[in-house]
Amino acid sequence: MVNVTVLDYGSGNLRSAERALARVGADVTVTSDYTLAMEADGLVVPGVGAFAACMAGLRAVRGDRIIDRRLSAGRPVLGICVGMQILFETGVEHGVTTEGCGEWPGTVERLEAPVLPHMGWNTVRAPEDTVLFAGLDPDTRFYFVHSYGVRSWELEAGPGFTDPLVTWSEHGVPFVAAVENGPLTATQFHPEKSGDAGAQLLTNWLGTVK
Repeated sequence: MVNVTVLDYGSGNLRSAERALARVGADVTVTSDYTLAMEADGLVVPGVGAFAACMAGLRAVRGDRIIDRRLSAGRPVLGICVGMQILFETGVEHGVTTEGCGEWPGTVERLEAPVLPHMGWNTVRAPEDTVLFAGLDPDTRFYFVHSYGVRSWELEAGPGFTDPLVTWSEHGVPFVAAVENGPLTATQFHPEKSGDAGAQLLTNWLGTVK
């Protein structure tokens, strides 16, 4: 059984993530303990609320260091919602710019759409060689709740490296809905709230955790 730690840094939405992962067969621990988070087979970083508040909470438990050290060692990390957003360089909310973890270049900014937040079910456009969305119909819908997102993808892999797989969705404007980048995976939507489709996606991610 794969051991997964859900990182508790005061962001909320922990128990639904715990239940969803347990449903697909993971042995789940919810904790802010540095050693447990480092040693787990897989680490899940959830996130609800403002970018700046999430970054403050993450730094308080050394979560940014945990993420960076795990990735340096090739250890799997999955970010969800704001837990995806904080992986980028910068977040801009209400005119305030906050430094993120910087694992990917790019800025999290307000979506341009007639109605915000983007709340409800939406389709995504996954690349052909995706592992995360394997076995899911292209018309499958996932559950989103957000007003901010990454509207352009800036990272290009250099020679000898594989380009990250970027999945897109749209609400007013196109935005990044998921990324598969070696040990680092993230979704803007909530797989733990996306029913059977989310369960399949989490199963697919667990299959990459060794």
